[in-house]
Amino acid sequence: MSQLRIEDVKQLNALALAYMGDAVLEQKVREHLLMIGRAKPNHLHKEATHYVSAKAQSMVVHRLIDEKYLTEEELTVFKRGRNAKSGSVPKNTDVQTYRNSSGFEAVLGYLFLTKQMERVNHVIEYAIEIVEQSKGAST
Repeated sequence: MSQLRIEDVKQLNALALAYMGDAVLEQKVREHLLMIGRAKPNHLHKEATHYVSAKAQSMVVHRLIDEKYLTEEELTVFKRGRNAKSGSVPKNTDVQTYRNSSGFEAVLGYLFLTKQMERVNHVIEYAIEIVEQSKGAST
């Protein structure tokens, strides 16, 4: 498989970045759930949705922005992803929440495709921590 150059990644449609970011996040969340022992197959999908839902991602990205966790470059990619018109209407959430989650996924996709693996792993690990903190607060 040929590799995308950084210049190519920067030119990708923001929704293409979000598509990749969605897959990266999903894989890391699944790995996390298996590592912490939540391996009952009938519960895995439901448990994973706590981390990968548009609502969770929107909450995470708001906190990352509030804490100035994202770099300027990442914030620019987030805004591109948030402002991209997908042409589809979200089923289970409002448009703004959906757009915020697309922006977050775009950041993850961008980091992954530009081979910033340490950074993408840090962002996802922190996102998981944020979701777990919020789950603890709501139980």
